Amino acid sequence: MRRSKPVLFALAAIALGTGCFACGGPTASTMAPITGGTGPAARGTTTMCQPYQVTDVAGGTYTVQDDEWGSSAAQCVSTTGGTGFTVTKSEIAKPADGDPGSYPSIYAGCNWGACTQGGLAARPQQLGNLNPGDVTTTLTTTDPPGGAYDVSYDIWVNKTPTTPGAPDGLEVMVWLNRQGGVQPAGDEVASGVTIGGYQYDVWYSTNAGNGPCVTYLMTTGHTKVTNLDLLPVFEDAGQRGYLDPSWYLIAVEAGFEIWQGGAGLAVQDFSVALKDAA
Repeated sequence: MRRSKPVLFALAAIALGTGCFACGGPTASTMAPITGGTGPAARGTTTMCQPYQVTDVAGGTYTVQDDEWGSSAAQCVSTTGGTGFTVTKSEIAKPADGDPGSYPSIYAGCNWGACTQGGLAARPQQLGNLNPGDVTTTLTTTDPPGGAYDVSYDIWVNKTPTTPGAPDGLEVMVWLNRQGGVQPAGDEVASGVTIGGYQYDVWYSTNAGNGPCVTYLMTTGHTKVTNLDLLPVFEDAGQRGYLDPSWYLIAVEAGFEIWQGGAGLAVQDFSVALKDAA
């Protein structure tokens, strides 16, 4: 849950003298993301150690982001250019009952106006037109012991097909796993709900910093999901009155909200597939 991210992005960008990746305020159109990375990395590896740095991977199909929005502690993220990344350094130390310090992640689609190539970026999906299997996603992670973090999808729904800034519909999170006693934003509104073959506890916040957010917390931790169909999640959110079928899916992210520690966390594989993609 990236609570209050836009303000922190803007302040950090000013301090660094560079642009920010996902500013939700009026400065978004004048700021550019910090791209690329440097550091003592192996040949063919990009290492990012500045907040908000981004690197395109898999030929631009996905983007990896060192999204440290709620902490000034050292954090580094490395990628070899495939569909994954590793948190190689993290000194984040935030209270587990507060906001996380970062969300290092990989995404497909358009996030605060920064778009990947093809897929959701080219063809935002109107929720009311989705059929089973139209949008699926696969994620494999490495979740080391210790620290405090979640393993999560962060899915963004907008009222229109595109937006240059913060999405104005709904933030949908799917937590696969968690460590260190952290919990989603808001209040638990349902428990033990079976959706698409998985059992979830459902949490909802009317304003998690970027507007309303619903979180689907898997009751059994997972380090891998294969071809997870997003439609049943959207249908449940719609039945609860949290979204409208006229809205659009514009981005799917996957990564780790980190409160404490986090070095060694890794996305080994990530994909988002549209059924009728050419």
